[in-house]
Amino acid sequence: MDRTDRASRVIAAPPATVYGALLDRESLEAWLPPEGMRGRVERWDPRPGGGFRMVLTYLNPAGSPGKTSDATDVVDVGFADLVPPERVVQRAVFESDDPLYAGTMTMTWHLAAAGDGTEVTVTATDVPAGIDQAVHEAGIASSLANLASYVEGTL
Repeated sequence: MDRTDRASRVIAAPPATVYGALLDRESLEAWLPPEGMRGRVERWDPRPGGGFRMVLTYLNPAGSPGKTSDATDVVDVGFADLVPPERVVQRAVFESDDPLYAGTMTMTWHLAAAGDGTEVTVTATDVPAGIDQAVHEAGIASSLANLASYVEGTL
């Protein structure tokens, strides 16, 4: 599990605003699920050592087998590092009986001022082998597009 997946995007909002959306439960439910999914946070503790549990449900599960069930991905995420407004480091573990999804994936959200906006770079390390790289990177890019729409719409 030494694979690394990445995606980035410039968002027309200051780093503090973007950072706030990474650590707000309702915001995260709104923008984190990639296209074709919806999310529900079941547990929320936004501090170093805390984390959250999210249930992601496929809107059309046909042809999109979930990791936890046919229609869902359940992920437990711990906050390993929080550096406002620069970085959020998450450790994600998928609930699955399939050993191809086992292990802890680290997701680092790096925020850097870019003109009047913020360049957000997401780096996923130790990605489980069962997660297709192209699909995963497209999912991260979709979440970043959702984050941009969400944050830019609240300004």
